[in-house]
Amino acid sequence: MTDTGPLQVYRQRASHGAEADLELALTLLQRTRAAKALRIRDSQSDGGIAPLLRLYRPEPTVAFGQRDQRLPGFAAAAQGCREEGFTPLVRRAGGRAAAYHPGSLVIDHIEPDPDPIRASQTRFTEFGELLREALETAGVSARLGPIPGEYCPGDHSIHGISRVDPDLRIKLIGTAQRVISSGWLFSSSIIVEDGASIRRVLSRAYAALGLPWDPLTAGAITDLGVDTTVENIEAAVLQVYRRHWSLEEIDEPSPTPPSVNARR
Repeated sequence: MTDTGPLQVYRQRASHGAEADLELALTLLQRTRAAKALRIRDSQSDGGIAPLLRLYRPEPTVAFGQRDQRLPGFAAAAQGCREEGFTPLVRRAGGRAAAYHPGSLVIDHIEPDPDPIRASQTRFTEFGELLREALETAGVSARLGPIPGEYCPGDHSIHGISRVDPDLRIKLIGTAQRVISSGWLFSSSIIVEDGASIRRVLSRAYAALGLPWDPLTAGAITDLGVDTTVENIEAAVLQVYRRHWSLEEIDEPSPTPPSVNARR
């Protein structure tokens, strides 16, 4: 990944709730519509919406894919999540059910882009390598690519390898992308601590949905024999980001113009 200029960093200090956190990412993406409108009206303008990196620790959430919602066992899966203390939601991106909680770090990277489709597939590889490098910086032996039987399988998952048992590999990061005409959102979740609750809730959800998977593929960085925290992983992510962007921390993102909100 080449140097790409300035990037605002919004470290969200507390969760707004499972659904509100998910919706905020889409709201921030919609701000790029304002940037596109300004660029169209004024060819000398950059649109006034800066690229943004948002980091936060989420409430316990199981984000189902839209295909999951159409399966006969979806209602039972959602109820099982609630009984485990996780809020079931359906995300607009593809994929299968994925879980995260306060022992996780969610990363939303949002950029205005006049041609957001052009590099959409390249982004999966570039951000996957960036996040793999961040895990390695934090002392995790990490690889880019799927492992057999993983939950929410994807070609660009990032998995970690146990220090004690090299045969134990755990999916640590799932990535997803949403593209609109004016920009893109690349979202990642890193499971750092408390892998047991992730395995429990996904076991109930996948059993109810009737989807095959291997529960040993789910867990957290700490399950691999690495003594770390969410704060340490966040620091490693920002360290690697600084190699490619000029970071500027902000207290809050600029508001979305009402005219843009109305078009959601």
